[in-house]
Order: sequence, then C-alpha cells, then structure tokens
Amino acid sequence: MTKLIKVKTGSKFEEKGSYSRIVALDNWIFVSNTAGRNPETKQIPEDVKEQTLQVFANIEKALAAVQSSLADVVFSRVFIQDPADTETVMGIVGEKFRGINPATTVTCPPLGSTVYKVELEVTAYRGAAQAEVEEITVAV
Repeated sequence: MTKLIKVKTGSKFEEKGSYSRIVALDNWIFVSNTAGRNPETKQIPEDVKEQTLQVFANIEKALAAVQSSLADVVFSRVFIQDPADTETVMGIVGEKFRGINPATTVTCPPLGSTVYKVELEVTAYRGAAQAEVEEITVAV
C-alpha cells in the first residue's frame, strides 16, 4: 500500500499557507522551498553565507525525519535574491552536493521578503545514495 508522510516543522508560514515542509510518497521526497530561518531562535542571519548554511541545516533535519539525507537528492532549485550573491551561494551548494551532483536550477527572482537572501527546494529519492551511478559526459 502507498504511504504518504507529511512533515511539518512548526513554521507559522506552513500553517498560514497550509503546506508541509516535506511530502514523502513512498521513496519520493519533496521538500518545500526552504529559507534560512533558525527554527529555535526564529532569526534569519543577515550574512548570505550563514543564511545558506542555515537553509541546508533546515533541509538536512527535515530529510532525516523521513530517513533520508542530502545524498538522496536528485534535483534542487536554488533561489537567490541578489545575483551578486550567486558565487557565494553556489560555492556552498557545490560543497554540500559534491559527489551527489543533482540536476539543479539556479534563478534570481524576488523572494517572499527582502530578508531572505537564498531559498532552496529539493526533490530526493530515498535510497538514491546507494544506487549504481553511471556518469555520461556529452559535448555541448
């Protein structure tokens, strides 16, 4: 039987917008766009590097709740408020996803508030970290 798990983190935005941080359907795991708000202090770091690290901490904690990790991520969407922050943010994304290499989209749209410098959304497949990987390079 198909199992659907919905994970909430207690964010007031999840309640107001009626959404879950994670929806896991069997082995597919969909993580909502996640900002860098510290769940304990409710603060958002002003520094883009610190904010990006907090985004990853939030996502890693949510993935762990459904027995998964960044190693299972197959797709990510990175939203960066200011294009000038792209190099910093993508440096951290590169560190976190080194060896995982998910398909990734990076864009610089306005975010829900100017305090958000970066947000990240991921799709994971539980068990992808143990899958046999074939890498193919094509000339473009």
